[in-house]
Amino acid sequence: MTATTGALGGSWRAEVTPAGDVEPWDGSAPLRWYVAADDRWHDPAVDAGVRHERVDGTAVFETRLRIPSGDAVQRVWSVADAGGLTLVEVANDSPLPIACAFTRPDVLTTRPPTDVPIQGIDLPAGTVVVPIGHRTRAVVALSHSGGLTALPGGLPDSAAVVRGWVTRTDAASRLDLPDAALVSAVRAARCEIALAGPSDPGDDPERFLLGVAELVRMAEIDRRGAGQLAADVAHAVEIVAERESTLAAAALDAAGVVLAAAGERRALSDLARIIASRAPATLVPAAVDVDADAADVATVAAVERRIAAGGRLFPDGIPTAWMGQGLEAHGLIGGPSSRVSVAVRWHGPNPAVLWDVTGDRLALSCDVGVEPWGTEAPSGETLWRLPA
Repeated sequence: MTATTGALGGSWRAEVTPAGDVEPWDGSAPLRWYVAADDRWHDPAVDAGVRHERVDGTAVFETRLRIPSGDAVQRVWSVADAGGLTLVEVANDSPLPIACAFTRPDVLTTRPPTDVPIQGIDLPAGTVVVPIGHRTRAVVALSHSGGLTALPGGLPDSAAVVRGWVTRTDAASRLDLPDAALVSAVRAARCEIALAGPSDPGDDPERFLLGVAELVRMAEIDRRGAGQLAADVAHAVEIVAERESTLAAAALDAAGVVLAAAGERRALSDLARIIASRAPATLVPAAVDVDADAADVATVAAVERRIAAGGRLFPDGIPTAWMGQGLEAHGLIGGPSSRVSVAVRWHGPNPAVLWDVTGDRLALSCDVGVEPWGTEAPSGETLWRLPA
């Protein structure tokens, strides 16, 4: 699982493991957690029944540890306040009190730790133990910059940070699909790109192009930043153009987004010739893992291109699982400076399709109906009659 936490605008980063441990990239000691319930000490790294996930696909992570008559529910998120903090909250969702041990002595706490000797488990020196009553919670934090002696008040809670990440990632494109897991997978990939950055252009040029385009779409890279990356983008395009891969078509379209943001008109003309010289192709969605835990930027292209690949709507057909269910997708890549929004509502067995194109003009087409459909109108609606 790829899972990075940190505050945008700062350099401190850490990995959040499937057990909910926080492992800083700077090589400092990991922050691990253990729970003392009325039966024994519980170790999330080895206990059975641990469930770990991103909350709504964002960079807020939840780990549920089974204890008698309930769960210890841990959440990890980062904020930019006070020079940057990574917060770890443990809620006691059980009818009995528990204690939680945190394995770094420099954690900042909201309540005084207990001085009860730790028995029944081997923990590093300096471990901090915090009591947590029935249906209450405790929060500790790691400071990204140091210098704090107490946890400040008024910090954003995990729900606020989830909302912030949803707003930031949905700025690239907003999806409302019948399969909510696909939406979460797209958000997870964008969170990871925003925090960890794109792949190396030499090692994985396709994912480099896809990743940089997502940063442009989320407004994490502005015109100047896109211009500084133009040479790397051009080099990656050269590599991609010389080989075949399931990501090539999506990666070349992504390069256009970056070059358009940089105002590189000559490079865009060269890119258009490269794309025109290739056989028509779309990303094959089934070839890409859409697991939210993977946080793979290729997932974004796989999901979006099920709906629109350039001006082609539903190039691989409307997925069977989506039949009869409404959907919306806003801000999909139609071209370097074109964005496509699509909504589908159903009239019996046939889809009513609404579309809107912003930016440069773009012709739309689709062949899922009984008759091929096409339009150059920037917006409108139509009814497609599907084959029996």
